Amino acid sequence: MSSTVAAVPALGPALPELILALGVLVLVLYGAFRGDRSTGVVTAAALGLIAVAAVMVILQPAGRVTTFNGSFVVDGFARFMKVAMLIGSAVALAMSGDYMRKEKVHQFEFPILVLLSTLGMMLMISANDLIAVYLGLELSSLALYVIAAIRRDDVRSTEAGLKYFVLGALSSGMLLYGASLVYGFTGTVSFQGIAKALQGEAGTGAIFGLVFVLAGLAFKISAVPFHMWTPDVYEGAPTPVTALFAAAPKIAATALLVRVVMTAFPGIMPQWQQIVAFIAVASMALGSFAAIGQTNVKRLLAYSSIGHVGFALVGLAAGTQTGVQGVATYMAIYLVMTLGSFAVVLAMKRSGDYVEHIDDLAGLGRTNPFMAFVFAMLLFSLAGIPPLAGFFAKWYVFAAAVEAKLITLAVIGVITSVIGTYYYLRLVKIMYFDEPKGAFEPASLSVRTVVAASGAFVFLFWLWPAPLVKAAGAAAKSLF
Repeated sequence: MSSTVAAVPALGPALPELILALGVLVLVLYGAFRGDRSTGVVTAAALGLIAVAAVMVILQPAGRVTTFNGSFVVDGFARFMKVAMLIGSAVALAMSGDYMRKEKVHQFEFPILVLLSTLGMMLMISANDLIAVYLGLELSSLALYVIAAIRRDDVRSTEAGLKYFVLGALSSGMLLYGASLVYGFTGTVSFQGIAKALQGEAGTGAIFGLVFVLAGLAFKISAVPFHMWTPDVYEGAPTPVTALFAAAPKIAATALLVRVVMTAFPGIMPQWQQIVAFIAVASMALGSFAAIGQTNVKRLLAYSSIGHVGFALVGLAAGTQTGVQGVATYMAIYLVMTLGSFAVVLAMKRSGDYVEHIDDLAGLGRTNPFMAFVFAMLLFSLAGIPPLAGFFAKWYVFAAAVEAKLITLAVIGVITSVIGTYYYLRLVKIMYFDEPKGAFEPASLSVRTVVAASGAFVFLFWLWPAPLVKAAGAAAKSLF
């Protein structure tokens, strides 16, 4: 009589995720016993857990390791994107304290929900089959739905959470339907198995499945035509939550999109290249034109983020290692620019109230020269003006497109970038040439630190770009 014992999966590659999961369980119990008095401790502990997870990701051995029967992968690309995403989550959480106290939503549940969504995003980045993709997406999304509406007495916040939930459920359904089609026509959910099954000629059913999967992922990165939730949710959600949305989930979903198309569908690259190129062009165009008429800073940054997703996808459309390196570099630089911009929005506090109207920035160059200078630099960087970091981000993705003979796509990217410069310059004009409306109150130390650090990064990046670019290159190489 023979007996078989199931192999126990190696837990080492997933140790950062396990630490976050155990930390969440402990903090839930602590918060339940202590109530809202525990908020400060829970927030500090959540930041500590994210820092520990980031250190453990950095210290993971080089090379490619899989576990859980191949559904969870750790490679150079996963490590690079996880560290960037964890930085985004930590900074957004660190900046939230004063705002949440002022708005009377300083509850222990908020940092726990941020941790849960961060855990889901880490699973997304390491997903190596379609089931792991769906589990990671849903774990991340469910927590984000709640924190979008965490200001329960505010109609705009509740509306933001409801819109995000309804449209998110629709996108999840599309993703799941696409995954079922891919499984039905390939017989496997593993990325490597799908790639093997789709070598050569791909059937119509598999291509339909790919389209639905890409539609579901495009919603998560707020790419056109699945962007409709972004401006309303960015405006309605509490500003620290909006900062989180603009940074961490966007990096995780972009990493997931890159991994899916590059490792599961390399055999049908011409088909998905057309889809990605169309989404890139539409996102760049909408981001450039729709932001022009905005009067709310958060809505303007929402349309700006849609445009920047389009620029990042230009690199992915190239379908090359250079293109993936450009995407990784772009998302890292975008992370710093967007966190710095939202730190400035969090500093917009006058007479005890937070303000979000663009005209509230009037005369900032005279009332707070340092804040105005840094924000102007961030805006110039977002516009892609040299020698700031945003210029190099666009340079790398456009260069990859040109190298892949996608000249038209690169030219459209440059044109839309020039058009988008208008609304960034409009903000600079308001800050430096309009009559002051009154000084803002002093911002918290965490907000001032983020403003200063992001400004220093975008201004000094051109002096020493090699570490980030080399790390992005090593990350891209691990996918090929």
